Amino acid sequence: MLRVVLPLKAISSRFRRSKVTSGLRASERADLAHLIEALPADLYRHALTHSSWVGVRTGSYERLEFLGDSVLGLAIASALYDRFPEGEEGRLARMKAYVVSRTSCIEVARRLGVDSRILADAPASLVRRQEVAANPSILGNVLEALLGAVYLVHGFEATREAVVEAFADQIERAASSCVDPKTTLQEWLAVRGTQPQYRLVAASGPAHARVFTSEVLVNGSVKGSGTGTTIKMSEQAAAQQALESLGAQEAAVTTQVAGTTEGSTTTEPRAVGRTAATDPGRKST
Repeated sequence: MLRVVLPLKAISSRFRRSKVTSGLRASERADLAHLIEALPADLYRHALTHSSWVGVRTGSYERLEFLGDSVLGLAIASALYDRFPEGEEGRLARMKAYVVSRTSCIEVARRLGVDSRILADAPASLVRRQEVAANPSILGNVLEALLGAVYLVHGFEATREAVVEAFADQIERAASSCVDPKTTLQEWLAVRGTQPQYRLVAASGPAHARVFTSEVLVNGSVKGSGTGTTIKMSEQAAAQQALESLGAQEAAVTTQVAGTTEGSTTTEPRAVGRTAATDPGRKST
């Protein structure tokens, strides 16, 4: 069913730095969950709307995702810049790439219960909500859309604080030891005069739940394979396996979870979502 959605320009002028933010306690302003809860109902549902549910793509979360991706990148880049005044550009870039990676976004999305929000509040049938909520990559997309919505309503500074808090574990991992497996493998092989090559060997599943399998070759020999819901994630998983098979893991910078198979996180989603009692404007779907 096609829904009428306000253009983002209108949403921006209507809600940016609205009384929603000023009504929050100071302790809540750096809490991303509270900022999401404080979103206007129509903007909140817009951020949960998959493109397959609407007649025109601009009625989906995609524009908000585009905005949120940049908000996330700037928030993390500025935080790393402030926190590591002696950090060289290359190191900061690798840390940022890990913190804002699809795997990291999926972890944070699950921690914030984005899947539960989709199931409870997204404007679609139950079957469609269940399909989308079960797709890890879409959870990361919806998280970025929610970040875009939070920025439009609460402004950058409040959003930045909330993002840095929400991604604190990823930042700590990046600061202590983490470089993504593809970068680690490439750097380890470079000093040995060679480079890895990646190839996609399989793709399966419906459009909303694709699974890709990639292999990494070193000097023409397969050294690792991996699967993921994006080609990039399957390559990261393959690189991780190659590091282990080559005995490079201990010699290189330790890698942890970047690019490994989705679902490895043990964090359970919180029970969240706006019910009809707390959100009178929500329609049953």
